[in-house]
Amino acid sequence: MNTENLKLTPFWTDDFPRPADLPVSPLPEQVDVAIIGGGYTGLSAAYTLAKGGASVAVLEQNQIGSGASSVNGGQATGGLKEGPQSLIKHYGRELGYELWASSLKAIRYTEQLIRDETIDCDYVSKGSIALAYRASHYDQLVRSAEWKARELDYHTILIPRDKLRTEIGSDVYFGGMLDENIGGGLHPAKFVYGLARAAACAGALLCEQTQVQSISRRPGHDGFRLVTSQGEVSADAVLIATNGYTEALVPELRRRVLPIGSYMITTEPLPAELQQDISPNQRVFWDTKWFLNYFRLTPDGRMAMGGRNDLSTSLDLLDSAHRLHRRTLEIFPQLRGIPITHSWTGRLGVTFDLLPHIGQVEGIYYVFGYSGHGVAIAPYLGREVAQLISGQISRSPYAEIRHPTYFFYRRSPWFLPLVEAYFRAIDAIW
Repeated sequence: MNTENLKLTPFWTDDFPRPADLPVSPLPEQVDVAIIGGGYTGLSAAYTLAKGGASVAVLEQNQIGSGASSVNGGQATGGLKEGPQSLIKHYGRELGYELWASSLKAIRYTEQLIRDETIDCDYVSKGSIALAYRASHYDQLVRSAEWKARELDYHTILIPRDKLRTEIGSDVYFGGMLDENIGGGLHPAKFVYGLARAAACAGALLCEQTQVQSISRRPGHDGFRLVTSQGEVSADAVLIATNGYTEALVPELRRRVLPIGSYMITTEPLPAELQQDISPNQRVFWDTKWFLNYFRLTPDGRMAMGGRNDLSTSLDLLDSAHRLHRRTLEIFPQLRGIPITHSWTGRLGVTFDLLPHIGQVEGIYYVFGYSGHGVAIAPYLGREVAQLISGQISRSPYAEIRHPTYFFYRRSPWFLPLVEAYFRAIDAIW
């Protein structure tokens, strides 16, 4: 792989930088709700609260969208990391079904938000395909499809190996399961900046370069006092919406989410006939490995390949580019000789049960833990936690499930190399 002209920066923000006219504001003295984190979750919560008449400030320590919200794979797909059968097994029919159904509602909400606010983010709703990494994985996809049809009246399309070329220009997989009911791909940077503009137009204040240094109760008052790098602000309620970038501001929260690295590369734009060969129906793809790969064509016809190369958040981006390029050529040997233009990373927020959670710690609201499914579920849960804060709703299934953590996780996830070795072994033998 020639790395001479490789950019170690995200393709999405290189293609669509932060707009110079994004309506940002100075730090106010007081608001009804202070939201820490300027990604999908925080901006959606701010949008919902401001539309409901609350005064709200989004406090972002860098620039709006500077975390994973602007640099992810752009796959807006239904479902959570845990499938519906597992959810129902663990939480019972009613609550398990509600959790799964909410992930489908999340897609519809995101699509409606894009329409209502005319967010030009290159959204293409052509569905998604899970690709079987091994023959046994295809058998599992078959059982899953049959169970969904029987128990949920939800229908997907099974694609055996000998028919897979109708959907993907690769012979390495053992079949797939197509969900053409819902979801597709979008440009994440365009989406996050469009959502920011919508929140600001609704009345939310976007405060960039505003790092929150401490949160304390206001003496003799309800609410909180936040000390930031730009001064102090008082708020009746505080929401932490930092997902994989959650730090030790509230130590108990840091113990509830694991920051995991996810890595991506893009090629240069492909010839039209090669695009048609690789992805004739413009789906988004992911495979069934634990260390999965996810990929799609970008709006301008590049192959964007992502994966869990390493659970750490600090893998060298040249190393990552080499690893992902090797995997790209294993899947698509016809891309040999096509230059790689960008290599970058972003952080996932992963919980011990692989589910998102809404909760409160010391009276401070939080929502995070999308485990790689945040493009659609993060805006949806941003709205849901905002409705809880404002009293528009009285419950959420994501606030009712237990949020596990463990005694051995305090300041840093020292155990991740052990987890990585375990899952690599599973991928090698199962």
